[in-house]
Amino acid sequence: MSYDGRVYTVQVGELNRNLPIFQVAPGVKIAIFNMLGDTEVVETAAQILAARIPAQADVLIVPEVKAVPLGHAISVQSQLPYVVVRKVRKPYMVNCLEAQVVSITTGAPQTLYLDGKDLSLVRGKNVVLLDDVISSGSTLKGLRMLMQTANAKIVGEMAVFTEGSPSDWPDVIALGHLPVFTD
Repeated sequence: MSYDGRVYTVQVGELNRNLPIFQVAPGVKIAIFNMLGDTEVVETAAQILAARIPAQADVLIVPEVKAVPLGHAISVQSQLPYVVVRKVRKPYMVNCLEAQVVSITTGAPQTLYLDGKDLSLVRGKNVVLLDDVISSGSTLKGLRMLMQTANAKIVGEMAVFTEGSPSDWPDVIALGHLPVFTD
């Protein structure tokens, strides 16, 4: 990735943030939204998104890493439990469900893991998939595959931002949209 100093300004509730624009492929640049450590943005986004959770939701499903603080904050706001889908399988994780995806931020195949200990929170439940940014949709696709395998019903998909073509995400509940910049 390369950075030339340009930024793209976004709004989360009443908050403004300047996102650095990075080149991620030849002729393609994106504004990088990283809310890790930005408690004000996490709490504001959580408050707004929690109010928009589908009423029938039983549990939130969150991929690690950047969406975890958001999942926690929305869980506190909504009183719904949240389950973290891991990107690295730890030795203490048993009877995992797995789905392989290719993430736009890593550019490489990666496996998502639902720990067997969390299956009882998910199986047969109404789940909401939650991420910080939905870009290519690969993580979302992996989460959908895991939920299908776990016999969970997806009742909503949420993110702080979607990215790319807004028409790609008509059913995602999001606070805003990030453009993809092409030279």
